[in-house]
Amino acid sequence: MGFKSFVIKPVAQRIAKNIAKWSVDAVNEQERIRKRLIKTAKHTQFGKDHHFEQIKTYDDFKTQIPIRDYEGLKSYIEQIKNGQADVLWKGKPKYFAKTSGTTSGVKYIPLTKDSIPNHFGTARNALFNYYIQTGKGNWLDGKMIFLSGSPEMTEVGGIKTGRLSGIVNHQVPQWLRTNQLPSYKTNCIEEWEEKLDHIVEETMYQDMRLISGIPPWVQMYYERLLERTGKQYVKDVFPNYEVFVYGGVNFEPYRAQLEALVGKRIDTVETYPASEGFIAFQDSQTEKGLLLNSSSGIFFEFIPADEIFNEHPTRLSLGQVELGVNYAIIINNNAGLWGYNIGDTVEFVSLNPYRLIVTGRIKHFISAFGEHVIGKEVNHALLTIAREEGVRVVEFSVAPQVNPPNGVTPYHEWFIEFDNAPSNLNEFAQKVDLLMCEQNIYYKDLIQGNILKCLEIRPLKRDAFRKYMKTQGKLGGQNKVPRLSNDRKIAVFLEQNVQQ
Repeated sequence: MGFKSFVIKPVAQRIAKNIAKWSVDAVNEQERIRKRLIKTAKHTQFGKDHHFEQIKTYDDFKTQIPIRDYEGLKSYIEQIKNGQADVLWKGKPKYFAKTSGTTSGVKYIPLTKDSIPNHFGTARNALFNYYIQTGKGNWLDGKMIFLSGSPEMTEVGGIKTGRLSGIVNHQVPQWLRTNQLPSYKTNCIEEWEEKLDHIVEETMYQDMRLISGIPPWVQMYYERLLERTGKQYVKDVFPNYEVFVYGGVNFEPYRAQLEALVGKRIDTVETYPASEGFIAFQDSQTEKGLLLNSSSGIFFEFIPADEIFNEHPTRLSLGQVELGVNYAIIINNNAGLWGYNIGDTVEFVSLNPYRLIVTGRIKHFISAFGEHVIGKEVNHALLTIAREEGVRVVEFSVAPQVNPPNGVTPYHEWFIEFDNAPSNLNEFAQKVDLLMCEQNIYYKDLIQGNILKCLEIRPLKRDAFRKYMKTQGKLGGQNKVPRLSNDRKIAVFLEQNVQQ
């Protein structure tokens, strides 16, 4: 045990003990947070507009605070940008997390002094809890890579503004900065491939023990590292590499390839961060799902996903959720987001404690024929058959083919980049299709009624998805490939990269 892991162990033990305590009292903790949020924001502009003084119960809360997306809060955000205080939360935000939206353009998500611990503190807590759960803390004594967006800031209305991952970079304590790579200068490079080359140069001779980032971009780092060093495996470059921290996408499509590049199985810690709040994190190496972050300044609500666009959807507090239901997740937090639909869908896999899996995005679905196909279903179908067949998938995206050439029956078109393709693509597609039918009754009915025919797979050339993301200006950082589309905007590009 090194010096840092020895010194930090008692702190990590206290944090792990605290996680165990609040995780079994999550419903009561959520009610305490709800009351605290209302009390603190009672005299804000939003609180006055929505009669916070009248809110006593959760039913009152639902009556006074409607569900809304960014557009619904935009007028309040504009007031903050114009210099006003006490708008959504007391005082002014410390930061704006700048994100890109499909309908709202650039979004400015407030982060306050009260909400910042939710972002950095939860990431720290997840890792410290991993240390205590597994006894593995040697990563604290070596170097760590955090593949993130640029930490450079601008100002909007006198408020520091940047990407969330860059803002979090500024919160790293001094004791950890000595372990952290890449350098600030390298992290500020905007062009991903140039940045990647610099990261490789800075890290290839270091004692890397923890690597954090979104799996497809970490894969690029591994490949570039092996190319530069001439080594066969990442473990040969970093013999003390111990834990991989990731979030944002399903790891399973990348697991086989990443482990093949590393040369051994590495422990993983999955996190579920968003600009609006740190939602959940992996608290166990043996149990399925991520522990809902129910004691960190966020009051969560859940709406059955098929009701999210209803005028009066069912709104549930944590104590009312059920296993196996696809919910849209709504947050109310100490940054001043109220009834805020972040656009994600989740499903609980445990209610004691409350653990969930991310099932997809509300806007990332296929229902061109009323099939209501979601991300969880396509992930499960493809990865299950790929595992059975010994096939490795690099990346994939699915789109409807509503008007196929030659007038054939419509179908779902799966664009897949394989690391090793199946020997018989048609048989592989039929097996995936069968598993889709088992999961989704609407899809099954359409197949059996000959409204849709069996899905078709288009194998793609190497790096097709990387090329697509580059054309969108979204190569690297925290950007993710949309797995499901209800239109053919992505498909139009991918069609040009199909293997002949």
